[in-house]
Amino acid sequence: MADAMRAQVAALLKGIDRYNPENLVTLEKYINMQAQENTYDLEANLAVLKLYQFNPMHYQTTVAAQVLLKALTNLPHTDFTLCKCLIDLNKQEEEPIMKVMHIAEMLEMCQFKSFWECLKIDQDLSASVHVITGFEDSIRKFVCHVVSTTYQTIPFDTLTELLGNIPESQVKQWISKYGWSLQNDGNIYITNQEENIKTKNITEKITFG
Repeated sequence: MADAMRAQVAALLKGIDRYNPENLVTLEKYINMQAQENTYDLEANLAVLKLYQFNPMHYQTTVAAQVLLKALTNLPHTDFTLCKCLIDLNKQEEEPIMKVMHIAEMLEMCQFKSFWECLKIDQDLSASVHVITGFEDSIRKFVCHVVSTTYQTIPFDTLTELLGNIPESQVKQWISKYGWSLQNDGNIYITNQEENIKTKNITEKITFG
């Protein structure tokens, strides 16, 4: 179903027809399907936000929030910034958009503990997030990306907190997925940064005139 609708939407977005507000019903349905089936189509989502700009009477806050949350699932890519720029500043101050902006700022600043705590205590935000299938694991993937590029070793308990205090068995699954090694002292061996530095042979071509 996802592939069929992706093809249908791709056809809608060709040429001048991409700015036809009559397409919004189909596109909004497509965004909801992305949320349910854990798929992602940035181009279609940007098209919806652009149509909202041109046709503010059709704007739906809930749909815009879903687009932003889906963009966060693709961190560290800049999708969220692209989407945010298409939403008017006054609408960014409305709920639930404002809350999404808040957690996005936490993630961009790698304040992962604060992010998970915010999800835990804010029931409205948590409800918005739970509509997005796979959202939390997508954030954990981003956490692991940051850990991979920042740490050589990290305590098991610290990684557990950064991943949202998930069960030990799940933490070990993430460790295994990224090829990390849990040591006897409770630390996780991430990588030797020196091994990541590859020397390059530079060849200069010199021509004599």
